[in-house]
Amino acid sequence: MIRKPAHILCALGLALLVSAGSAHADGLAQLKQFMDGTRTARGTFSQQVYSKSGRKPQQASGTFAFSRPGKFRWIYEKPYAQVLVGDGSKLWAYDQELNQVTTKQLGQALGSTPAAILAGDNSLDKNFVLKDAGSAEGLEWIEATPKAEDSSFERIRMGFAGGQLKAMVLHDNFGQTTALLFGQIERNPALDAGQFRFVPPKGADVVGE
Repeated sequence: MIRKPAHILCALGLALLVSAGSAHADGLAQLKQFMDGTRTARGTFSQQVYSKSGRKPQQASGTFAFSRPGKFRWIYEKPYAQVLVGDGSKLWAYDQELNQVTTKQLGQALGSTPAAILAGDNSLDKNFVLKDAGSAEGLEWIEATPKAEDSSFERIRMGFAGGQLKAMVLHDNFGQTTALLFGQIERNPALDAGQFRFVPPKGADVVGE
């Protein structure tokens, strides 16, 4: 089975994010600003994954790019190499160390996941219940609760500043918390369409649909 470094889009320190200060009603407004004004994007991320047991968090980092709707490339560079590609119809996940590719229909993968927010269309209300979640650490937060009963996630928090997405915190159904801290996101760059196509490397084991 392919390793799950944390789901496509994961974590920032729990201590940094869980507390919410006085409520401000512009988290949803900044989400709308980001979604309406961003058709393509690229940037860097750092990630921490906290287990329910409280053991030392797993850390990872890498780069990402997306083009709406449904196309993205998410690359884990450290501590090991893994590539996730959404080509508009399928999701491909390649573990370089195992030389293994897993694939599934993109609709099933994106329906109620963080990738639906970053690379999906703007119809977030279709898959999530959205609400303002107040201010903390200089960010305005929104909380997204998946409507699908079979979602892997219990809830997702997104932090914004100046209309820019800065962080995401994911709480899954197994008690794991994943936090993503984004580097400077470049909005609406011209992106090479080829990076959203995936051809399994020669000799790789391909599992899935």
